[in-house]
Amino acid sequence: MERIKKIFQLKAFSSLFENLIKTSGKYLRFKLSNGAPGTAKQFKFVKNSSFTDEVSKNTLVFHLEGAVLKSHSQFPYFMLVAFEAGGFIRALILLLLYPLAWLLGHELGLRLLVFVSIVALKKDKFRAGTAILPKFFLEDVGVVGFDIVMKYERKVAVTSMPRIMVEGFLRDYLGTDAIIARVLKEFHGYFLGLMEETIDEAQVINQKMTTHNIGLGCFRTSYSQKFFSHCKEIYLVTEAEKSTWQVLPRKRYIKPLIFHDGRLAFWPTPLKALAMFIWFPFGFLLHIFRIMVFTQLPYKFSIPLLAFSGMMNTKVESPVGLFKTKEKPRGVLHVCNHRTLLDPIYITIALMKSVSAVTYSLSRFSEVISPITTVRLTRNREKDGEVMKKMLRKGDLVVCPEGTTCREPFLLRFSPLFAELTDEIVPVAIKLQVSMFYGSTASGIKSLDSTFHLMNPNPSCLIMILNKLPSWETHNAGGKSRFEVANHVQGQIATALGFKCTDLTRKDKYMILAGNKGII
Repeated sequence: MERIKKIFQLKAFSSLFENLIKTSGKYLRFKLSNGAPGTAKQFKFVKNSSFTDEVSKNTLVFHLEGAVLKSHSQFPYFMLVAFEAGGFIRALILLLLYPLAWLLGHELGLRLLVFVSIVALKKDKFRAGTAILPKFFLEDVGVVGFDIVMKYERKVAVTSMPRIMVEGFLRDYLGTDAIIARVLKEFHGYFLGLMEETIDEAQVINQKMTTHNIGLGCFRTSYSQKFFSHCKEIYLVTEAEKSTWQVLPRKRYIKPLIFHDGRLAFWPTPLKALAMFIWFPFGFLLHIFRIMVFTQLPYKFSIPLLAFSGMMNTKVESPVGLFKTKEKPRGVLHVCNHRTLLDPIYITIALMKSVSAVTYSLSRFSEVISPITTVRLTRNREKDGEVMKKMLRKGDLVVCPEGTTCREPFLLRFSPLFAELTDEIVPVAIKLQVSMFYGSTASGIKSLDSTFHLMNPNPSCLIMILNKLPSWETHNAGGKSRFEVANHVQGQIATALGFKCTDLTRKDKYMILAGNKGII
């Protein structure tokens, strides 16, 4: 044992020890001596079941990047912050400086990434940590690390990333009691891009720890001395072990991820970010081409050209038992879920006939370039009802009762106003897939929604036209309450898509993502 101890303490032989761990595929347990922090007294391999022993009496101190997240690099998280909060130019600068950050090593490289992505951002407008990053953190969580962390009621998280980036995720989706992370310096409400020096970790941890504390980290961690010094038992996992972890499935989230914001729909590694910047000018020209084709050519010519451009993967289907064969009369109200600003356009293409649409918070730019008649609603119930009745007398109308878009497999509460307008109601289920950009935003520039959506290389949209509501299921002819009709239509669309219904509203979404009521 003394021989093993001496070998472990020699830096020259640290690689031998790491290789030994990698070949084991297990976690390594250390019992700290009373001497210098991090000094190994003895070690042995244990199974994951060892973490279940009397966990209620222990506090777990875990390293976020090393013990929970699968990714080996923090660059994607800073790219998300730079692009979403700072813009295109800042994100490009971050990508160009990434090789330098890699050469500088972990600590100096981290400081460079923090500075470039966050400097000069306004503190009270920074919502990336709560509105954007949690989605990507969740998609990077490994099942093994998550299971270990969630076995402990008392949890303390350690991370090298700034607190403002991780706090929302750690508290809402891992239930941590305390966070050891550096805060950002600010001046008159603006971030300076600099982190405070090391904080008093012992004071933070001791507030949450008992007499017996467990540490969970990665073998390659710059926090080893400080992180381990407060724990009596430490479990380490190797990068080789993490590479075998499965990603945490959505059904295991401690609370559902319903709302998230931001434009990027992919995990922005350096290579993928480079591909995005190369694609950007081509994508912008492609979006202009798609707009010109749809607005200037008849459907029989525009639809094949749009399909050739990669856009038209749209098809019309009906679930078994819901197919409608006879022609729809004029003045049909198409009620659909809301995935993007272009939902009425997709329905127009699917029906091969022009329809009108009403929407909330439509920008003037989007209204001008829209190839179909689009009217903005005022949120005044009487006025909006009269506007929609007038449009229905002229032809088919598309309405999205959710009032705002939702990207995840959930349906927000349907406003019941549509049920009072007509009994000619046809539910429409929309399923949208994008590969690069989201065509919706809660806190960004609304006029760019359609631009970003059309810049996707191959956006696809599945349209399912369901059966018209029978008369006995309507408000006017059937005597159903408007709320019953709204809930029934919501349930039909959710069943067709395999989504879940919620009671959340537009106001709930914007309060969570943007801190306002969503009125522009």
